[in-house]
Formats: sequence, C-alpha cells, structure tokens
Amino acid sequence: MIRSVLSLVATTLALGAGVPAALHAHEGPHFSAGEPGDPKKPARTVEILMKEEYGAMEYVPNKIEVKRNEQIRFVLKNVDVQTHEFLLASVADNQKHAAVMKKHPEMEHDDPNGKSLPPKGTAEILWRFSKPGTFEFACLIPGHREAGMVGTVVVKK
Repeated sequence: MIRSVLSLVATTLALGAGVPAALHAHEGPHFSAGEPGDPKKPARTVEILMKEEYGAMEYVPNKIEVKRNEQIRFVLKNVDVQTHEFLLASVADNQKHAAVMKKHPEMEHDDPNGKSLPPKGTAEILWRFSKPGTFEFACLIPGHREAGMVGTVVVKK
C-alpha cells in the first residue's frame, strides 16, 4: 500500500502536477496583463512564430501594440525543432514564474494566458487587454528567455 502511494506521488511529481497552483505566477483570479477573451466578440488575429536561428531564440513579431479593451487572437506557431512557450503577463510576474520554472523545468502550460508548444506545434490564445501599460510574452523554459525569447505588448489608453 505504501509503495503504491509513493509510486503515485512520484508519477504525479514527474508529470509536473505536483507543482502547487500558488507557484504559477500567471494563474489565479488575477491576470496581470488583462483577462481571457470572449469568443462571441470580434478579435484581431496576430500570428506569432517561435523559432531559434543562429543560436538566438525569438518570437516574430516580438512587439505588438493594442488599444485598451482590444481583443487579440494569438495564433502561436512553433516552427522550431524544440519545445517553446508563450506566457503573457507583466514582466514581474514572468520573472517570478521563470524562477519557479528553473526549479520545475518539466512544468507545461495550457492556461488562458500561456501555452507550451511541442516542435512544429500550434495553439491559440484569445485575450482582452483590459489594462493599459507594457506587458510581455516570454518563453520561461530555462535558458530560452535568456537567449532572447521575449516580446512586448504595449496597451494604449
């Protein structure tokens, strides 16, 4: 019995589910960069490519401007041969979460404001930018942000 419980705990931790929700800086009742979008309302589509080229990791484009309360449908395309992420939050929240990812690099995201994409994978995020300011999207897989995989969203009033 004890061996079964220990096996279950080890499997859960290995899958990343053992990371407490409180450690996910981008989750919870608050999202620092706005809120999930409403699929019944219009949205502007922005395609974001994720790739590595000549040792630099990047998003293309790596900067977008939106109007406050504008809804954006991010179409994410990982055109690379390795896994990448897209996490939309404030710089401070992404930096906190990056520190957690260093301790739990197996963590994967399928959240309203963040997706992990396998090589050649695609995903979508529908987001409403309800707060003015400058926010970022970043890949928090250890080493990727440092290699240049970060972008900016400027929300104008």
